[in-house]
Amino acid sequence: MKIITTPDPRLRQKSQKVRPGSEELKTTIAQMVKASLEWEKDHPHEISAAMAAPQLGINQRIIIIRDNLEDKNDTSFTALINPEVIKTEGKIITDYEGCLSVPLVYGLVPRPAKARIKAFLEDGAEVRIKATDSLARTLLHEIDHLDGTLFIDHIKDRTDAFFRLDDSGDLEPLDYDKHIKSNKDLFPDEA
Repeated sequence: MKIITTPDPRLRQKSQKVRPGSEELKTTIAQMVKASLEWEKDHPHEISAAMAAPQLGINQRIIIIRDNLEDKNDTSFTALINPEVIKTEGKIITDYEGCLSVPLVYGLVPRPAKARIKAFLEDGAEVRIKATDSLARTLLHEIDHLDGTLFIDHIKDRTDAFFRLDDSGDLEPLDYDKHIKSNKDLFPDEA
């Protein structure tokens, strides 16, 4: 399966809850992991930390998150079914985010430092996660996908918040007026 990118309207739809434990769910999770790792092969300076089912055009509340967000060699993921944000707290931290469905664009996105998440594992077991820092950021980013929100929506009016990855893997600022403001692919309803 292919990762869909902006401006595909399926990325803006709210996803439906699913029942854990089905064979269809196992197949979807396997497809998500495969697509995530295939994307990563073509992006040597990036890691595919997580993915939401809508990024494959699947309108279901499923996310996968890498078990080790720092190690590209560890290719194991955990699937979270019907994840919900119970609470966010702590200082608002602004940090870089990218997205498999928003090619070539990164942004400085403000998010709470802590998040409490409730979800189900693939087998139906309920889990509660107290996440901080990069794990909290990653979970909040993916849960946003399930509600049709992209990271760029949090910063769309900030002229200094958009970046791109150069050929050596470094982030450099994007000209807001030239690359962002009128980009129909990023903000199709506003261009």
